[in-house]
Amino acid sequence: MVTTEQRRAQAQQRKAQRISGRGVRSSGEDRLFYILDIVLLSGIFLLVLYPLIFILSASLSNAQQLVMGRVWLWPVKPSLEGYKAVFQHDAVWVGYGNTVFYTFFGTILNVVMTMMVAYPLSRRDFVGRNIIMFLFTFTMFFNGGLIPTYLLIKSLGLIDTRAVMIIPWAIGVWNVIITRTFLQANIPLELYDSARVDGASNTRMFLMIVVPLSGPIIAVITLFYAVGHWNQFFNALIYLRTKSLQPLQLVLREILIQNSPVLMDEMMAGMTQEQLDLMMQREYLQQLLQYALIIVATLPVLAMYPFVQRYFVRGIMIGAIKG
Repeated sequence: MVTTEQRRAQAQQRKAQRISGRGVRSSGEDRLFYILDIVLLSGIFLLVLYPLIFILSASLSNAQQLVMGRVWLWPVKPSLEGYKAVFQHDAVWVGYGNTVFYTFFGTILNVVMTMMVAYPLSRRDFVGRNIIMFLFTFTMFFNGGLIPTYLLIKSLGLIDTRAVMIIPWAIGVWNVIITRTFLQANIPLELYDSARVDGASNTRMFLMIVVPLSGPIIAVITLFYAVGHWNQFFNALIYLRTKSLQPLQLVLREILIQNSPVLMDEMMAGMTQEQLDLMMQREYLQQLLQYALIIVATLPVLAMYPFVQRYFVRGIMIGAIKG
């Protein structure tokens, strides 16, 4: 038989289901807030999305239509002429190869060094870790400046070498901080104590415990470092002289400088009509080449992000909030 208490519990359960089915009624202020929030976020989304669509459409449009300003949203007279020019440009291939080299080896060095530094700093039994962490943090706010840094790198013999794009920037202090915080929040001290009882050394604990449990934060700092290396151009501009060592971003910069209005006016002065026509065709192609090169340069980063997205959100939140 069903008791009175059971009937009452069933009635309360059905009432709760009805309430949850109808949902909580929002007040007028809440609805107004939701509407304004949707409108504002939609506007921001469109502001961010339009330049991306325009660049993609411009790279797929006819060069003359692009220069005449007829491309607004969709490609006009679609053409792959820009991408053909990109892949036929020797400097682009050289810069692309250099960027891949710097990004691959630089990111590997960055991640290894960051993990090796963050691990001892995350151990509460490590004597002097607060002083070392202070010295690391100090460099985020104070540094020697551009000229002393250049003189130091020159004295080390790194000017105009591939190593200058990798070795001097082996560690990012901010990434060390979030990695250390992640390790403190997710790896308990009892796990280290248990491993030590079993005879594990610090190296074995690092390789067998810390690294396997640090997948999310490794994905985060890998993305940070890789994007930084891929977009790097200032260090290359300062420390590299040889064209064959320059990354893709400097190639893009050179193309942009070649298309500056002042330079074009100086080159067009005193030309014949045939030379002017040839110059205009070249200028059309150079304009198209800019947009195609932007797509080619950003495509690898965009392709990498979906594979680390789930680690990225979880890792950065845990590393920044907990601990």
